[in-house]
Amino acid sequence: MYVKNRGEYASKHVLPKKLAILLCFASFFAGMFFTNRMWMVPDAKSIVKKTSRTGDEQHVDCDMKIVLKNEDNSSRGISGSQHSIETVDKAISDLEIKLMAARAERETVMKDTIISEDLKNVELTSRRKYLMVIGINTAFSSRKRRDSVRATWMPQGEKLKQLEEEKGIIIRFVIGHSSTSGGILDKAIEAEERMHGDFLRLQHVEGYLELSAKTKTYFSTAVSLWDAEFFVKVDDDVHVNLATLGMTLTEHRKKPRVYIGCMKSGPVLARKGVKYHEPEYWKFGEVGNKYFRHATGQLYAISKDLATYILINQDVLHKYANEDVSLGSWFIGLDVEHVDDRRLCCGTPPDCEWKAQVGNICVASFDWKCSGICRSVERIMEVHEQCGEDKNALWTTNFVQTTRSSNSGKIHMREQA
Repeated sequence: MYVKNRGEYASKHVLPKKLAILLCFASFFAGMFFTNRMWMVPDAKSIVKKTSRTGDEQHVDCDMKIVLKNEDNSSRGISGSQHSIETVDKAISDLEIKLMAARAERETVMKDTIISEDLKNVELTSRRKYLMVIGINTAFSSRKRRDSVRATWMPQGEKLKQLEEEKGIIIRFVIGHSSTSGGILDKAIEAEERMHGDFLRLQHVEGYLELSAKTKTYFSTAVSLWDAEFFVKVDDDVHVNLATLGMTLTEHRKKPRVYIGCMKSGPVLARKGVKYHEPEYWKFGEVGNKYFRHATGQLYAISKDLATYILINQDVLHKYANEDVSLGSWFIGLDVEHVDDRRLCCGTPPDCEWKAQVGNICVASFDWKCSGICRSVERIMEVHEQCGEDKNALWTTNFVQTTRSSNSGKIHMREQA
């Protein structure tokens, strides 16, 4: 019997080699295609769209159950979360600033050997709030000026305490100590303090060329001791109407960082030997340039936030020769509102007198040519009588509720004798 060769028989039923390889690849890709189609997990949005007809929520089981809400609720949830995060971040930032301020306050008070022990023992967090702290810049040689201020616009004795308790206004003469601490000059101030009780002693060595350092120390010390809305600096040869000052500041009490005064931009004096010479004139550009805008030094006010900024950064704030320029430079680059109010720099009579007669009482009066009232010891009483507000204005003004535009808060001119 004839038997066919096995190889010849198999060759009739076996596919060509190339065709087999092609079919293998086709099967592979087909399998991959159908596998992806069958096992692809739909995203959340597609599930939400498919299930939106039957309800706002859909449960999906993939090892664990996930509850998906509709797209609008999801967006609101994300937005709410972002808002919550921003709120928490802002709260943390505010707390950090308060913590730094509290530390700086404590260090400023405790390292100052001149500040009384009673003030050191005050718990800073429980301090009462005040409207303003007024620091009257003075010197060892200015006893007569201080007495002339006490005799005119600054209350004395029990009235000074009443002013603090009822109106929230603190007034102090601001002075440091002499180069020979404990010497005759310091003893004279200590005796005057025992008599009047109206000084704020600073950890500072007095000197005309040290006014910028004194200003920085004053604000740092004052904001450490008193929780006030505003901090004011005024010279001891300037006349001030306290009720009008208080009314003026209350106009800006809702502003977080405000710098109030008579803004000016005087020339940078490069020549040595002249008054107000600026040793660092080269920092302001070409010779003959002017300073940036800043409040004139006779009287200006800053809000609590700015006083706290000075306290925290006192070690790195640069001091120029002129203290009003230094203060203005500390606020450059900050989000500070500069308020130019010309009521803070009226002239002496007849200027302030004419303004008072038409109902525009001045906050402060002085002579520009003297950078204060010329011969202030002899003339400040004259300015007070002709330009001062009514003697009861300070005690009848409600600084909490009254604004300058209201009739009840209008300040009247002092009655003439």
